[in-house]
Amino acid sequence: MRKSGLLSALAYLSTARAATPEEWRARSIYQIITDRFARPGGDISSPCNTKDQVYCGGTYQGIIDRLDYIQGMGIDSIWISPITAQIAENTPSGSSYHGYWQSNLYELNSLFGSAEELNALAAELHARNMYLMVDVVVNHNGWAGEASSVDYSQFVPFNSKDQYNEPCDIDYDDQSSIEDCWLVTTGTSLPDLKTSDPGVAEVFNSWITGLVSNYSVDGLRIDTVKHVEKEFFPAFVEAAGVYSIGEILDGDPAYTCPYQDYMPGVLNYPVYYPLLETFQATTGSMGRLIEGMNGVSQACADPSLLGTFSENHDTPRFASYTDDIALAQNVLAFNVLADGIPIIYAGQEQHYSGGNDPDNREAVWLSGFPTDAPLYQLIASANKLRTFAAANEPEYITTLTSVLSNDEHTVAMKKGNVVTVLTNVGANGGDASITVEGTGYTGEVMDVISCEPQAVEGGNLAVTLSGGAPKVFYPVEALAGSGLCETT
Repeated sequence: MRKSGLLSALAYLSTARAATPEEWRARSIYQIITDRFARPGGDISSPCNTKDQVYCGGTYQGIIDRLDYIQGMGIDSIWISPITAQIAENTPSGSSYHGYWQSNLYELNSLFGSAEELNALAAELHARNMYLMVDVVVNHNGWAGEASSVDYSQFVPFNSKDQYNEPCDIDYDDQSSIEDCWLVTTGTSLPDLKTSDPGVAEVFNSWITGLVSNYSVDGLRIDTVKHVEKEFFPAFVEAAGVYSIGEILDGDPAYTCPYQDYMPGVLNYPVYYPLLETFQATTGSMGRLIEGMNGVSQACADPSLLGTFSENHDTPRFASYTDDIALAQNVLAFNVLADGIPIIYAGQEQHYSGGNDPDNREAVWLSGFPTDAPLYQLIASANKLRTFAAANEPEYITTLTSVLSNDEHTVAMKKGNVVTVLTNVGANGGDASITVEGTGYTGEVMDVISCEPQAVEGGNLAVTLSGGAPKVFYPVEALAGSGLCETT
């Protein structure tokens, strides 16, 4: 594991004020597009056509009403959309329901709810020992029109053209261009803030301190991090005083991992891509996933602070590649039990299948929020075991996952006393078998997904995966008090 002095310093900046990176390690996160999760009053029938790209009516109160549903998956933190006021116009690209076209840092998006309702959400989360993570945007504002038509005086507080970089299209082979040019210059353009300007940075730092304090925020997800110069972030993270995780949309660990020198966490795109390649079809190679895991463990300063995910609002749903429920189960078992902080994207537990944006931003309320859905149940069992292991094994969260055995289509991985066995043969691929050596187990173990016990012989497990489903083992004698597989 690569060490970073700056990372260590960042890890302790916030200890006196709010949730630290150390406190976030054992958490699990449910990502919510606020407008698309839950309408208030229990409404599960109001339509929402994703292709319209307009507000559909999800609110902070709607989230409060459905916290039991989220907690039922063993999830103890939520990540919500940016809360700032947005451009009001409907554009050829739709409306600002997603929260990434901000116009005023100092006002809330009233369509999500009032300040009182946002504070009520934070209070209810904290009463349940849950954390609140808020998405924030420091790279750009939103403008309903071409770059040439921007009226900078309409923005608050950055209302002067000299606080923005000049419009230009990004050359992704040039890091300076990535940081200084605009993500979008036509249609709904995204004026790029000059975060290298000390005055702009100072305003942002003051603003984030107030936002975290005013709304009892426990963590930040920072949007479009690679489009902002790295040097902006240490002071911003310090001013926030909470764990912060950045979006660096790149699958190369050599590019993505060094951002941990500037903020505690990054989204784990370097594992997301090989995970997808391995499981989106039964022809995938388990070696590709192992290669991705090794790349991150070697390049990242602290993999336990990465956000591990298999879906989000910027990527196609996994079920858009394949409707094979067994493959989805394996992906989610990895998602929850591999290294890092697991992030589940709202609707994933209901096997939603939308493709590229905007189709992947479905209204979760239209599912009816069933808690007996197979993926909901798997997430619940895996999360419950992860939380139990973290509480009972002091080194569990920071211990890197090791591969015990693998072949082209099956892998057995160990983290602490948890052994996870995955396969990509799929629901119709017949049984997959593997002998797992070096488990360290004695006596009997339990597959906490099926609640079927299994004997261990000489520390080895002879595992048969039926119907392509994963298995997750834990010593039977250590399960007491976990709430898993009550028959034990």
